[in-house]
Amino acid sequence: MVIADSTVTNTTAIALLATVAIKGKAPKTGYDRTANFGAAWLDVDRNGCDTRNDILARDLLTSVKEGTCTVLHGSFFEPYTGQNLNFLRGNTTSALIQIDHLVALSNAWQTGAQQLSSAQRISFANDPLNLLAVDGRSNSQKGDGDTATWLPSNKAFRCDYVSRQVSVKATYGLWVTQAEHDAMVRVLTGCPDALALTSSFAPAPVVVVPAPAPPPAPAPAPAPAPPTVTYKNCSEARAAGAAPIGAGQPGYSKNLDRDGDGVACDD
Repeated sequence: MVIADSTVTNTTAIALLATVAIKGKAPKTGYDRTANFGAAWLDVDRNGCDTRNDILARDLLTSVKEGTCTVLHGSFFEPYTGQNLNFLRGNTTSALIQIDHLVALSNAWQTGAQQLSSAQRISFANDPLNLLAVDGRSNSQKGDGDTATWLPSNKAFRCDYVSRQVSVKATYGLWVTQAEHDAMVRVLTGCPDALALTSSFAPAPVVVVPAPAPPPAPAPAPAPAPPTVTYKNCSEARAAGAAPIGAGQPGYSKNLDRDGDGVACDD
């Protein structure tokens, strides 16, 4: 199932999860952040601001900007730790607050995003539904983990976190692994009324039909038989630069092997 509308849904996250396919992870072969999902960060919605500044402006409760886009500093309630944190733009401070993909890009690559178009993957990487301003240390600890391997230390946020992950995977037609599914169910069982979210940002995923396999290559032609070589005598073999001649080599014959030791013209 793929969420198609851009309105708030009345579907619960746990009910939506039941529609998401369960499969094993595809190989990570070919994964490249920029090549697969675009550079960080783009202005996909064409509002004049890149995605990072859009999310900072959305998530910071108080913020000061330079111009219309660049967020210089602000404060917010950080969801992963449950702490009040400050953001300050600078060479050594900007990375303390990071923009997290709730469904990591490499996880998406291994759970269906390889079948999306380039435009759809770029939308995925910049979709506000899949992005949160968070504590940089928590984001580093999470890495590309899914629900089965990482959850926010702030337990009060776990229902919202998993609900958004389910919503993202449904929106983009991605699948979950069995372990991921089971971990999501454990969280959402504690909040069965948590609602799934929708995104008007995402283009509808397309169904990719795999190209037919190429026909098998024709079997190689058998190698031609080596030419028959004969020498009238050892003098002729030596003149041809073939002496001495071991048994099984072209030109060997018992007539030339006077002492019968398997090597002709060796005297």
